Amino acid sequence: MTTTRPYLLRAFYDWILDNRMTPYIVVDATLPGVDVPGQYIEDGRIILNINPSAVRDLALANDHISFNARFSGVPFSVYAPIRAVSAVYAKENGRGMVFKDEEEETDPPPSGTSESGSSNKEGKSGKGGGGRPNLTLVK
Repeated sequence: MTTTRPYLLRAFYDWILDNRMTPYIVVDATLPGVDVPGQYIEDGRIILNINPSAVRDLALANDHISFNARFSGVPFSVYAPIRAVSAVYAKENGRGMVFKDEEEETDPPPSGTSESGSSNKEGKSGKGGGGRPNLTLVK
């Protein structure tokens, strides 16, 4: 399956804007393909304001984020692969989401087992009942 990161990023971006707050993202500037202004990188990361009033041509694509912005009055085209975005949050209150690095590398556990590999005897509903859920074809 594809990563959930771009979908969650877009959802949080919309939620932050809907609440009249300022969306910021944290980008890992050490990853290949990241193009950000180097003088603003601290500890290998850069924090970027992606509010519509601060950027132009914002693209929150499934594989990257890109936009044009001014840094100290100098125009710059920002580009970052989606895996480089490590967080999205509202500037005003810090609410948002941090993305785990291993998100793209992990697969869900096989059906019928928990993450530790033991059998899930309660089924997917988690309400007990003793068996696996089943689907019935209705015509």
